[in-house]
Amino acid sequence: MAADPPLAYDVVVIGAGAAGLFCAGVAGQRGLKVLVLDHSERVAEKIRISGGGRCNFTNRDVTPTNFISENPHFCRSALSRYTPSDFLQLLQRHGIAVHEKHKGQMFCDNSAEDIIQMLLKECDAGGVTRWQPCRVKGLRSTQLQGQGGYAIESDRGEILTHRVVVATGGLSIPKIGASDFGYRVAQQFGLRLVPTAPALVPLTFDGAAWEHYAQLAGLSLPVLIETGVKKARATFAEDLLFTHRGLSGPAVLQISSYWREQQPIRLNLAPQSDLAAFLAQAKSRSRKLMANELASQLPARLVDAWVQQDAAWQRPVDQATDRALATLAAALSDWQLTPTGTEGYKKAEVTRGGVDTRELSSQTMESRQPGLYFIGEVVDVTGWLGGYNFQWAWASGYACAHALSK
Repeated sequence: MAADPPLAYDVVVIGAGAAGLFCAGVAGQRGLKVLVLDHSERVAEKIRISGGGRCNFTNRDVTPTNFISENPHFCRSALSRYTPSDFLQLLQRHGIAVHEKHKGQMFCDNSAEDIIQMLLKECDAGGVTRWQPCRVKGLRSTQLQGQGGYAIESDRGEILTHRVVVATGGLSIPKIGASDFGYRVAQQFGLRLVPTAPALVPLTFDGAAWEHYAQLAGLSLPVLIETGVKKARATFAEDLLFTHRGLSGPAVLQISSYWREQQPIRLNLAPQSDLAAFLAQAKSRSRKLMANELASQLPARLVDAWVQQDAAWQRPVDQATDRALATLAAALSDWQLTPTGTEGYKKAEVTRGGVDTRELSSQTMESRQPGLYFIGEVVDVTGWLGGYNFQWAWASGYACAHALSK
């Protein structure tokens, strides 16, 4: 396919993921000639694999408090201008059936492919051109027709344009094409970065220290989890999953975005129960083993693993000391442990950190470098588990597209 002549496009979007495709479609339908470039053959792989293949594409209850950023107010403008209701109306127009799950999470009834095809149809409606696979080798600022612009060196030749949108995502899940391209572009033009780290990711523990709990792999239960102190404290009530290497499940994925190295996490394994009161009462009426009594409050596998740690917990409850009962209740209700790390970018759903929002306009997503925009995961805005990161992709892409078309 021959490259179009120079300045054939008003804007070039680099990255054919959720944010890039959505921005391109909106901008195209607002009268701009748009080119989308992506180094992968298939578009929107993160949409395709998300939500068990049904894509948790937004959440009904989105607020700025559901996002992490060094500037927590940055996301407010974009989120207010393109809401979950707006995206749901778009799905309705395309006849895509959806349903709500746990805590406002919205999924496709059929397949994540429905979302991808919808985005491609929106791009087609806007006359958007896509080049795939097409690797961007370099980007430099230049003067075009007496104005600032950019020369993009690609596999298909040089592309000249006045405006570039970087929608290349973060470092999470490298097997589907994640790269640091967007961060390198930001640094090239002197824009600051907030240090990146895996987020929405399982936590791991030292092999020897975790050996006792590895036997619980596959066990899931509702917990209260927290980390941090004072204003930096984060707390979630979600399900926990034990793994051979550590902890996972929604509770841990949520807290991982707030966890910092060498920082402990705290777990209440029985948030719906007052275990101290339960055991004290059981002592007055029961001759069962402590483990058998606790099995009415917690999974039996968990209780059995726990009481193995202390001979004082392996007695009939009526023979246990008050101290032993109180200590066991406290251990289960306030379990403090320090992860040694995470499963890394290969298992992380998103990347925390990115292009510093102080370098961007919250209204337009344009950076201090004129004509250079950043949207989606590449920006230092990280959503909770539950559809929030996709909503940020739609909202930031929409804000950018409207700014481009003005």
